Amino acid sequence: MPHDDFATEPVKGLPERPPEGERILWQGRPEAWALARDALSLKWVALYFLGLAVWRFVAVVDLMPLGQALGAAVPFLILGAITLGLLFAIAYVQARATVYTITNRRVAMRIGAALTVTLNLPYTQIASADLARRRDGTGTISFLTLGETRLSYLVCWPHVRPWKMAPTQPALRCIAEAEKVAEILGEAARTRIAEPRVSRADPAPGAAAVAAE
Repeated sequence: MPHDDFATEPVKGLPERPPEGERILWQGRPEAWALARDALSLKWVALYFLGLAVWRFVAVVDLMPLGQALGAAVPFLILGAITLGLLFAIAYVQARATVYTITNRRVAMRIGAALTVTLNLPYTQIASADLARRRDGTGTISFLTLGETRLSYLVCWPHVRPWKMAPTQPALRCIAEAEKVAEILGEAARTRIAEPRVSRADPAPGAAAVAAE
């Protein structure tokens, strides 16, 4: 299922051209701000450095003038701002390097800023899909896969369901209009799974047999 994508993409987000009959229904990528907030805990990091600044101010306000006490807290705020900027930069690069694709046959995920990997998830190999929505309309659609396929949580991060490691659940992380995308995905999966597929079986002596999968 995983596929290392080192070659130039013939189609955006896909390692090769879709076979005949496969159509792209939707493409998108994570929202950088939402990815920084949810995957990199931007708000919690901000609160941490703010708490350090307040603690420093309270610790020295009785020992020096008010202006100097405020100045003693400023370095923590500056360090926090630098850290938040770096985290957002990481989220932005991850988002720009990602392309999620939904077709009438599969979900494809081109992920990775340094090492690019494409995950192909045929609907027939997806046991279930779960949608987690946020108030701003963004959300994450995670997939529980069938079979013996095992994915690395670290390789797929942050495009995974948080803290689900056994098994790892790949996810369309922090996408805009998540509910609308989930509807497109659900309709495509239902149509694909319900679509009859016919294959030829070995014929019995003197007769031809056709078996439906």
